[in-house]
Order: sequence, then structure tokens, then C-alpha cells
Amino acid sequence: MKSKINKRLRKCAELVREGAVLADVGTDHAYLPIYLLSEGKIERAVLSDINKGPLEKAYVNTKEAGFLDKTELVLTDGARELLGKGITDYAIAGMGGELIASIIDNAPHLKEEGINLILQPMSRPEALRSYLYENGFSIEREEYVFDEGKYYVCMLASYVGVYEILSVADAHFGKEEFFEEELSSEMLEYMKKAKTALERVKESKKSAGIDVSEEEELLRELNKRLTKEDKRNNVLPVHFFN
Repeated sequence: MKSKINKRLRKCAELVREGAVLADVGTDHAYLPIYLLSEGKIERAVLSDINKGPLEKAYVNTKEAGFLDKTELVLTDGARELLGKGITDYAIAGMGGELIASIIDNAPHLKEEGINLILQPMSRPEALRSYLYENGFSIEREEYVFDEGKYYVCMLASYVGVYEILSVADAHFGKEEFFEEELSSEMLEYMKKAKTALERVKESKKSAGIDVSEEEELLRELNKRLTKEDKRNNVLPVHFFN
């Protein structure tokens, strides 16, 4: 079987460490671990899902790819039964931010030292960010990707034991520190679309006589972050002297 992987999963693959033992939680077709095994980036993979159907697909695909000896299939709810398998990196993608947060919450061993979480929420990233920081995790990197008409954020997180309540803006857009360096084109477009969506919601709520203070605050904070990028991209005028 030729390794299949889309741009969204390729971004997840970039955040997996060399030589890792990967858990692909909610594996479905096992595309991510097959790709990483074919690239020689990981030693082995544990594929888990709550349903038999996806695991059966994963079995067929890993067998066809020639990686059955480097994979283990586990029928379990989330990651709770994956303790003691030597896993270093957990990829949890293809589901909503609240469900990802629930999976992490139900697997206390994900707080062990040396564990990396590669998280890619399909929706509600703000709920996932809030959960992570409120429960002692820290997001080390955020990467954005455009795939099949939609932008996605991929987070690299680990447990650090520092508990923090995020502002509403940090929950929605990521901490300001991620805006200190030049933004990728994908991240910039993601934020522009977020701004347009917020403006639409604000106008809709305003027309209906609903309070728009939260949208106004989010727009102020987002504009502040995007202003940093505008300043970086400004070209200083050249002055000519006679």
C-alpha cells in the first residue's frame, strides 16, 4: 500500500519526534502512522479507536503497507488504556476540541514527563487551549495548514505543571508570544478569516439588540496581534538627499 496522507495530517507528522513511539488516537485508516513508518521517522505505533470498524480498516492498511510487526491495535475509549506501552508521542486529530480535551482528561498518564501531545482540533480550538492551560499543560508550538478548503491549527503540547486561566483572546487566537515572530501565510489567513467571522457575528448580534462586548474585545485583541505583523511588513521610505 502506498502511503496516503493529506496536508492536514502531514502537519501533524511534522510535529512528531524522530524515533518516537506514536499513539494514533482515533486512528481510522491509520494513514498517519503508516506515513511516519514509511518515512522511518518513528520506531513503532499504537493505533487506538473506540469502534471496531476503524481498527479493522487500520489493520488492513497496515498489513498491506507491510507494518503489522511495528503496530499494535487497541480497542479503547480514547487513550485511557494505553499506559505502559512505551508511547512517547500522542497524536489526537480529526475531532472537536472539547472531545480532545475529554480524551486527555480521562488519561492521567498523559501528564508523565517526556510525553508530547500533537493535537489538531476540527472545531472549538479555544475550548482545547483553555483546557490545556487550566490543567497544567503548555502549548509549545502552533502550526497552521490549509487543506481541502479549510484552515486547521495543530498544537504541540506537554504537561509542565503550571496552571493558568487564559484570557478569552488567548483562548481563541493563541498566546501573544506566537505573534512575536513573522506569521506563516496560513496563520495570517486563518486570523484574517477569524476577524471576518467575528465582524459578521458582531453585526448580526448588534442588529438583534444583543450585547456585542465580547466580540468587540476579541476584535480589539486580534487587531493588536495583527498590527505586529503589519509593522514587520512595512517598508520604510527611502529618502533622497541632494
